[in-house]
Amino acid sequence: MKSFPMFIRTSGRRVVILGGSEQAAQKMRLMLKTDARLILAAPDLEPELQGVVTSGRAAHHAGAITPALFEDAAMAFVATGCPGLDAALHALVRAARCPVNVVDQPALCDLTTPSLVDRDPVVVAIGTEGTAPVLARQIKTRIEEILPANLGGLAAFSGRMRDAVAHCVARPRRRAFWAWVFSGPPRDAWCRGAEREAAAAIKAAIAAGGPPAAAPGGSIALVGAGPGARDLLTLRAVARLQEADVIFYDRLVDPEVLELARRDAERVFVGKCPGANAWPQDKINQVIVAEARKGRRVVRLKSGDPGIFGRLSDELAAARGADIPVEIVPGVTAASGAAAAIGLPLTTRGETDTLVLTTGQLHEDGAMADVTPHIRPGTAFAFYMAVANAGRIAEALRARDIPAETPVEVVVEATKSAQRHLRTNVGAMARDLRAARITGCAMILIALKKPAAAAAGPAIAERNMQDRVRPLLPHARAEAVSIPA
Repeated sequence: MKSFPMFIRTSGRRVVILGGSEQAAQKMRLMLKTDARLILAAPDLEPELQGVVTSGRAAHHAGAITPALFEDAAMAFVATGCPGLDAALHALVRAARCPVNVVDQPALCDLTTPSLVDRDPVVVAIGTEGTAPVLARQIKTRIEEILPANLGGLAAFSGRMRDAVAHCVARPRRRAFWAWVFSGPPRDAWCRGAEREAAAAIKAAIAAGGPPAAAPGGSIALVGAGPGARDLLTLRAVARLQEADVIFYDRLVDPEVLELARRDAERVFVGKCPGANAWPQDKINQVIVAEARKGRRVVRLKSGDPGIFGRLSDELAAARGADIPVEIVPGVTAASGAAAAIGLPLTTRGETDTLVLTTGQLHEDGAMADVTPHIRPGTAFAFYMAVANAGRIAEALRARDIPAETPVEVVVEATKSAQRHLRTNVGAMARDLRAARITGCAMILIALKKPAAAAAGPAIAERNMQDRVRPLLPHARAEAVSIPA
């Protein structure tokens, strides 16, 4: 190593930033994360810097720069934007024996600013000794995905409880106690948002002189895997995959998503396929509950969002019926993923202001979801699992006088490497799907735009809104979710 990584205490100390432009503002944003007293030294300050001075968070030094300015300072940043002036100021700062960073001049730097993952008071710093800042940012992104956003709160709470632990928990048991806090149920509860539950469990364990002899039962997380691409998972979804002991996943989950899971997590393919469910829903309910009862952390991984045509209610009821802690982790639903993948808005002001998410999959009794009450100008449709019934959808639209030439967008394997995009229309939709041999995972998007005149004037717009909303209420169905924009 050419640089030794360490943390510099800033409490009660000054940090001097030389410069009044955007370069100086970039360093100021970084130092605002600390509790240092900031000194901004420049004749004039750009508006952001001046705003921080006005708020009282920093002081402005507009006079001459002398070594006295850097006495007892924790560090200084030289960021004037002028290489010659930066070099001269660097020499002045060094003469005052203050550690200094000169922006974009590594040879003049005593210290470099790392990429930070901030979970205050937990802070992860990533540095490349100035050789590869882009790589440092990539590593930062991966660590951001792994560490829960509220993890710092658990560390801070634990810090406040250290004296109580020292008083109530015998020294030989303390290591096991803190391992239980940070690797067991308290961390799981805290990171899923149940901070009060976690705090109560920790305080109870302190009062008892140590953690419970046997950990409580496991948990179930119903996690949305997004539409396909693994970088569309939420940070919370990645965290649950990193924590899981066993993962039950469907055929629509991209294999790359599973690469984000803990290496030693057990992976179980439940193989649900339309018309040929190797794993019936009842069996899936039984196995996720059984695994959680063993004390394991179970992830049920579903493509898209688990609450949108993902049989979430069945698995949620099974977990709650067994009195097992259960969490829902939302995901980017297929409609959003497909529309974004082809650069299409799902709603457009003045043209489509109601979005219907519905399914073309037949019910067990042979009836298809009834979208007829929602067919009107100004409504956009996102049809899930509808390829096999494209003809019947087209018939329903044509029966309500929707023109045959109305555009239809079909996105296959949205956001995955095998993505395909078919542009057709209502009249030709079924024929074009057959010709393109599209039979599997696809999203059908149809926007029934308002006539141009319908958007004229606020009074007309208000009447249009009332006309749209009033007929929807008596026709609410589980298969059709209407969201007025």
